[in-house]
Amino acid sequence: MPIPGELEKYRRVSAKDRVLMWLQEWITDGTLQPGEKIVDGELAEAIGVSRTPVREALQMLELQGFVEMKPGKETRVTGLSRRDATHLYPTLAALESLAAEEAAGRITPETLALLKEYNEEFARAIRDRDRKRALEWDERFHRSIVETAANPYISDFTTVLQLHIKRLKFVFFGSSMVPAQVSVSEHREIIEALEEGDGTRAARCVKQNWLRAMETVMHQLQRREEKHLRGGDGDEREA
Repeated sequence: MPIPGELEKYRRVSAKDRVLMWLQEWITDGTLQPGEKIVDGELAEAIGVSRTPVREALQMLELQGFVEMKPGKETRVTGLSRRDATHLYPTLAALESLAAEEAAGRITPETLALLKEYNEEFARAIRDRDRKRALEWDERFHRSIVETAANPYISDFTTVLQLHIKRLKFVFFGSSMVPAQVSVSEHREIIEALEEGDGTRAARCVKQNWLRAMETVMHQLQRREEKHLRGGDGDEREA
């Protein structure tokens, strides 16, 4: 089982949370591939903890849909299919559009300034075709809106959904797909709606941002499958 060596940044949190964050990251970025077996003893030894926090973290991951556990037998990373995109994106779009509607009445000048900064950095990363940075700034942008809504239920659910979508992109596309430039314009429309306190428009713009991305991902997945059947390699670039 592949286990990255750089583990120091998580040392200050509890053992269970540390294992949980590591496994979420490794499953999300494809270090642990769909269907891969997770050996709790091997993992515990590598991280330097007992098996108890590892098992607790795996139970949490099972609830989040990242692993499948068969007591007394084995634990494996859950599989992924094109159908997952049709479940993930509309759900996240609905939740984040609600968050945007609620955030419109709570937004502050400071948060608006942050959103504008995040979107500028997002645009710069896209121009540089730096996929990792682009995804990080995009996540910060959306997370700021959710945090402004101050609805813990939306926050909890969207955090897990974001991880699943990130995983889907990494597993299917590797490093070849970066967000599309049109996302920058969509973000500007969201900021404008929030600045005007127009919750209905903000919700509509957020939903459009996610569903447009879903259409692109679905199209690229279809192209990828067609090229695979023909024996060619896909070259997916924007979502």
